[in-house]
Amino acid sequence: MTLSRHVYNPTVCLILVCLLTALTFAGCERTDATAQSTITTGKTPGVPALTDAPVELPPAPLLLLDETQESSTTGPAADNSRCFVCHINYVEEQIAANHARQNIGCVHCHGASDAHIADESWGSGGNGTAPEIMYPRDRINLACMPCHPQEKLATTRHEPALATSSSRVCTDCHGNHRLPQRRCTWR
Repeated sequence: MTLSRHVYNPTVCLILVCLLTALTFAGCERTDATAQSTITTGKTPGVPALTDAPVELPPAPLLLLDETQESSTTGPAADNSRCFVCHINYVEEQIAANHARQNIGCVHCHGASDAHIADESWGSGGNGTAPEIMYPRDRINLACMPCHPQEKLATTRHEPALATSSSRVCTDCHGNHRLPQRRCTWR
């Protein structure tokens, strides 16, 4: 059994690639006459004529902006995309969405958490790295008060959560901002 040997000349290969590329692009080029006859005149059966009017696309929704609600700010929404890589469940969560509309992102309350974001050890059974700032249940109201002072919340519906003997916290009524199931325990 004999095998034939092929010798490849790099120069010849380069010339062939260039020729094939040129032929491919030349074959796909449309002349102005062709474009005008089928597009602007609308003579293609079943295809309406195009106009010179610009096509208006609907505005892209802001990150976390619920399309059924108007944004209460005219500024940008917070970009929480670094967090949503793993925590996509918070894209439409009430507290995260409302704060993002006000340009208050995850980082504002939880810190940059770079080590947490970079640590993927939980995926292989490790404990992972906690975010920089976490709020146990008994600290949630205290965490909310710097931006939402008690004087501004003095309504009858907030009385149960603001009572000193209450076990109610802001997130009992406002959103579902706790992971229902944790896959790791912090170191």
